[in-house]
Amino acid sequence: MTRRLPPLYALRAFEAAARHASFTRAAEELAITQSAVSRHIRTLEDYFACRLFERRGRSLQLTDPARALLPGLSDGFDALERASATLRADDEVLRLKAPSTLTMRWLLARLSHFRLANPDSEVQLTSAWMDVDKVDFRHEPFDCAVLLSDGQFPDDWESALLFEEWLIPVCAAADAGPWSLSQLQAAEQLHPTPDRRDWRRWLQATGLSEQVPLKTGQLFDMLELGIVAAARGYGVSIGDLLMVAEDVSTGRLGLPWSTAVFSGDGYYLVWQRGHRAQARLQRLRDYLLAEVAAMQLPSVERVL
Repeated sequence: MTRRLPPLYALRAFEAAARHASFTRAAEELAITQSAVSRHIRTLEDYFACRLFERRGRSLQLTDPARALLPGLSDGFDALERASATLRADDEVLRLKAPSTLTMRWLLARLSHFRLANPDSEVQLTSAWMDVDKVDFRHEPFDCAVLLSDGQFPDDWESALLFEEWLIPVCAAADAGPWSLSQLQAAEQLHPTPDRRDWRRWLQATGLSEQVPLKTGQLFDMLELGIVAAARGYGVSIGDLLMVAEDVSTGRLGLPWSTAVFSGDGYYLVWQRGHRAQARLQRLRDYLLAEVAAMQLPSVERVL
């Protein structure tokens, strides 16, 4: 019997866009452009002769036909994933998702060394920008992920805390501290998040929020951009103590104020409990934990 189905790529784009309520996020997940997602949705709308999405202000909402389509489609993709997994049972590649800044500043070099020491445990790394660190093991093609989190994960996940996030101001190496209070007050603040939460946390925890105003400054959407801008002398940003440690020790980055503040979050390696590659995931976990333990961090005051 001939199956009459709409194009699979269009169904995949619809399912991702419906799940995220965003064409942009669907495009990021599928590694295609936003315009490609829009074209795929139009293909389905032509096929079904109905609208699937409506824009109401800034929000993207499903139409009634789309809501009827989505549950069965999601179940179908889950079934395809499970069927495909049976053919990958002997696959030696671990697919790892991680935040962009962590990848560039710490993880990439460690994974290169891990591959050399463990030739039977290849790790395929996908570096992703995430406004909120998350992974969906049901719908994304990853075996494990490193996430910045408070450690509250689903019951069917395994997790290991690699290191805690300690926030600390960073500047150009030539401007390294210790600074006076007046220098800190006059400095151009660079914000690695649009909501300026990292500077706000640091100032409140150090008791300086009344003396050092929270300024607008340049806004970035990832930690790495703030750190790079600070290193080039454009101002003072907030970095993570462990992720800037090597640049500080080699003189590529400076610390104007030697107080680090615990953000309440940490970087966790996570995977689904009972994963077929459990032994290799535990080997990766143990390796990354050993790498963290071997690091020499700057000597600073720590404030909870």
